[in-house]
Amino acid sequence: MSQENKASIIFNATFFRPASFYLSGFSNIPHEKYYYVFLCFIYIMTILGNSFLITVIYLVKTLHTPKYMIVFNLALTDLCGSTALIPKVLDTFLFDRRYIVYEACLSYMFFVWIFAFVQSWTLVTMSYDRFIAICFPLRYHNIITKSAVASILLVVWVFSLSLLAAAAGLIDRLSFCGSLVITSFFCDHGPLYRLACNDTSINYVIAILVLIVIMIIPLVLIAVTYVCIAISLSRIASGVERLKALKTCTSHLILVAIFFLPLVGTNIAALTSYIHPNARIFNSTMTHTIPALLNPIIYSLKTEEILNQRVVVHKVRVEMAESSSKHNTHCFNNWKLDRFITVK
Repeated sequence: MSQENKASIIFNATFFRPASFYLSGFSNIPHEKYYYVFLCFIYIMTILGNSFLITVIYLVKTLHTPKYMIVFNLALTDLCGSTALIPKVLDTFLFDRRYIVYEACLSYMFFVWIFAFVQSWTLVTMSYDRFIAICFPLRYHNIITKSAVASILLVVWVFSLSLLAAAAGLIDRLSFCGSLVITSFFCDHGPLYRLACNDTSINYVIAILVLIVIMIIPLVLIAVTYVCIAISLSRIASGVERLKALKTCTSHLILVAIFFLPLVGTNIAALTSYIHPNARIFNSTMTHTIPALLNPIIYSLKTEEILNQRVVVHKVRVEMAESSSKHNTHCFNNWKLDRFITVK
């Protein structure tokens, strides 16, 4: 028997795929279930807020613009990302079902990270929209068209699907012959592949690549667009016009800060010093949940078009209620008149 065949037999004999993994979650924290109840509240508010934003954009024809195609995609991503993560976290830790089947674990990892990926690049697309609007205002409607935005978002979705599918597929080649305890609150890519017994160098490269594509490249692109915006605004003579242009960017800047600051902080702390697993888990849960909660609130309160449509929707509801009340009163009066005539 050749050396290659012997090596193949030894590899197959030692290759081990577990039936399930164990999610550790927080360790030695009293009353941790209250935290998961808090996550449940966040999830409910996230569903309500993003559903409202999606409904308003879908129903109001004046919001069927390229800009609000991007906002719609962000709200949809927030809705799906929270749904992929939080219900399973609640089921795992609130009801103490910490074992997760191998295949389900890979699916869990895939869906959580794909929505985080799309959310990150949707923020980049928003910054591109603001860049064109402020730096090239006369060409805005020629550059930022519905077809152009749809193409950008399609590329984002396809690329994220491909990259995360590759990351999940490379996990499938690993052998897990040691500990099966994942020190996280979900099937996170890093804590999962580090449990493997065989060579994980490719998985490490993919992990670095995912980190660069989700965090570093988007931040660099957003920073570059805002440097260009700042230069363009500095050439505007009127301070009022500068302020007016800058106000159109505030919602996006708040969203960028909410999404990237916890992500960057956690990863810098992990690379430069020791970070306690509980602290990392807390930061990760906030990174994956708080932006999805606050995005619709920020866009509803900070965006003039949405505020105007909220007023319109409220007026329509009031008018419908008044019309219904008048109709009911009219019908009641007619009924009384008919009854009086019949009696007569």
